[in-house]
Amino acid sequence: MSDSPVKTENAAAVLKVFAVFETLTDAKTASLSDIAQAAMTSKTTAHRLLNTLVDLGYAEQDADTEKYSLTLKLFSLAARSLSGRADLLKVADRVMGKLSRATGESINLGVMDSREQKVTYIHKFDSFYSLSMQSTLGLRNPLHSTSLGKALLAWCDAEEIGERTSAMAFDPIAPRTITDPAEFRAQLETVRQQGYAEEIEESEAGVRCMATPILDHMGKSVAAISIAFPIFRFDEAKKPEYIALLREAGQEASAALGFQGAIAGARIGDSLMDSSHKS
Repeated sequence: MSDSPVKTENAAAVLKVFAVFETLTDAKTASLSDIAQAAMTSKTTAHRLLNTLVDLGYAEQDADTEKYSLTLKLFSLAARSLSGRADLLKVADRVMGKLSRATGESINLGVMDSREQKVTYIHKFDSFYSLSMQSTLGLRNPLHSTSLGKALLAWCDAEEIGERTSAMAFDPIAPRTITDPAEFRAQLETVRQQGYAEEIEESEAGVRCMATPILDHMGKSVAAISIAFPIFRFDEAKKPEYIALLREAGQEASAALGFQGAIAGARIGDSLMDSSHKS
C-alpha cells in the first residue's frame, strides 16, 4: 500500500500529458496559459511538461509568438500503429477509390474503438464537390449515431452487442439521433439483414450517410465503409444504385480478407461454415 500515493501521482501526471496533447490537437497552436487552463494544471507544471515534449520532439514553440504546437512525430507514431492494419487499408483503399469515382462524394473508413462506444475514422477519400462532408482522420463519433457505427456493430456477436449497447449513453447529438436502446438494437438486426446501414441527420444536421461492413474470415466486422452526402444532394431515385455500389465494395473488400458468402444476413462463423461445405 506504501506505493499507492506514487501510483496516483504518476497517473495524474500521465493525464496531464494527454490533456496537453489533446489541447494542442484541437487548438493547433496554443499559449502556455491556454494549455495550463485546458489541462487544469498550473503554468509551472504545464511549462515543465511542454519543455519535456519539446525535448522529446513531440512539440515545438514558435520563437515569435511563444505558442506551442505538435510536431509530426506524434503522427509518425500513429501511422506506425496502423501498420498492423496494412492489409485492411490496402483492400479498403481500392474499393473506396471505386466508390469515390462512382459517386463523387466523401468516402470514409472507420473501425470500432476497443474500449469506448465510438467509431474512429482511419482513411478517407474527399468529395469532388466544393460543398461536401469533410471528415478528419482520427475523429471519433458515437456508434449509435453513425452509419459506420451501426455497420460495425450489426455484425458483432450478440454478447458484444449487448455489452456495448448497455454501455451507451444514447445522447441526442443531432435532430434525429436514436435515443432508445430497444429501437437501436432492432435497427441493427435490420442493418444485418439488408447488408448496409443508414443514418439521416442522426450524427449531424443536413448530413445523410450509408455504410457497409468489411468482414474478416470469421464473418466479424473489422471495419466499415461509408458514403456521406449533404442531404440536398442525395438523389432518392439513385438510392438503389448507391446501395448496390456500397454492398459491392463491402463484398470485394471482405472477400480479400478471406470472407466467403454474402454479407447481408451473415453471422459470425458463417464464412467458416461455407468454407467447410466447399472443401
